[in-house]
Amino acid sequence: MAFQIPAFRRRTLLATSTGLLAAPAVLQAQGAPIKVGLVAVQTGPQAALGTQLRDGWMLGMRQLNNQLGGRPVETIVIDDELRPDVAVTKVRAALERDRVDFIVGVVFSNILAAIMRPVTEAGTFLISTNAGPSTYAGRGCNPYFFTTSYNNDQVHSVMGQAAQDAGYRRVFLMTPNYQAGRDAMAGFKSRFQGTVVDEVYVPLTQLDFSAELARIASLRPDAIFTFMPGGLGVNLVRQYRQAGLANIPFLSTFTVDEATLPAQGEAALGFFSAASWAPNMDNPVNRRFVSEFEAAFNYVPATYAAQSYDAANMLNAAVRRVGGNLTDKNALRAAIAAADFQSVRGPFRFGTNQYPVQDFWLLRVARRPDGKFQTETVRRVLEANVDPWAAECRMPARI
Repeated sequence: MAFQIPAFRRRTLLATSTGLLAAPAVLQAQGAPIKVGLVAVQTGPQAALGTQLRDGWMLGMRQLNNQLGGRPVETIVIDDELRPDVAVTKVRAALERDRVDFIVGVVFSNILAAIMRPVTEAGTFLISTNAGPSTYAGRGCNPYFFTTSYNNDQVHSVMGQAAQDAGYRRVFLMTPNYQAGRDAMAGFKSRFQGTVVDEVYVPLTQLDFSAELARIASLRPDAIFTFMPGGLGVNLVRQYRQAGLANIPFLSTFTVDEATLPAQGEAALGFFSAASWAPNMDNPVNRRFVSEFEAAFNYVPATYAAQSYDAANMLNAAVRRVGGNLTDKNALRAAIAAADFQSVRGPFRFGTNQYPVQDFWLLRVARRPDGKFQTETVRRVLEANVDPWAAECRMPARI
């Protein structure tokens, strides 16, 4: 794939050639800051997820003395407001006005889908620290796109396998009606061989689940599976417990986690989730991360924070690997792909589609001795798992 220099960069190169601007190598030698546009929803009921993502990045920056590979960093926080049109406008401004070197972050897949083209066509690397839609894992893979999280299908397939292992025969499925919700359904069903008694999609803004809970009560499934992030999950869990349905096993992804548990509290106790990471993972990198995160922000980190923290350390290693020179896109891409850093998750590497190859765990909500709630590992379900779309990716060798 040929690299097309966008208009704003052509203007920069022209100015450089006429002596109006210093050459990029000179600017880098002078220690010009690396600019990072951090896309994190900060508005509305889903802001807790964006705050987790933002704080994970900021902790990484703090530990790295606000540097990547020895170069100073300027982080520009971009509130996408969970509105694709707003996200595109703000990201374009970051690319054209602020001339950011990386776009990092993004909680929701619909936001990622909106900004993918403007970012990658500008020749800028986009590092998603949460959204991992299947659309960019297979035939739509892109050399400028990496994710430190997962393919959306993978986490949900963990719960499908867990349901299968538990011997559940009849399961009720419910997710929001957008790309990640559809990926969740597909992921769960890819490993669950029983009967889906109903498959319900709800609006991404829904907060009242009384009709759906009545449907669950009438069907009496062996278990339910749901993916309800942020405010959706807070309301669903409370209403599920209040409706007296807690005797039906609650299997979920991104519904009961450290971003929602402060609001869910005891209503979520014993409910199940799945992830590639949990706060109680016992390795030196994770122990430091959790301890220093809680000391800095006074709440328990979730995967949104952990994956952003990993992104900071991954980019630090990549920038150091290229000696701080970001002008050679192929060298920088190879340096990012090397993933030469210690992850909070333990073993971590990128597959050919630039999505992680990693372990996945069944988790359960527990109360800690200090009274706070967190998810904790029950057992490893998938080991060194490659996402199901990777084989369809035809990634170009060079940009």
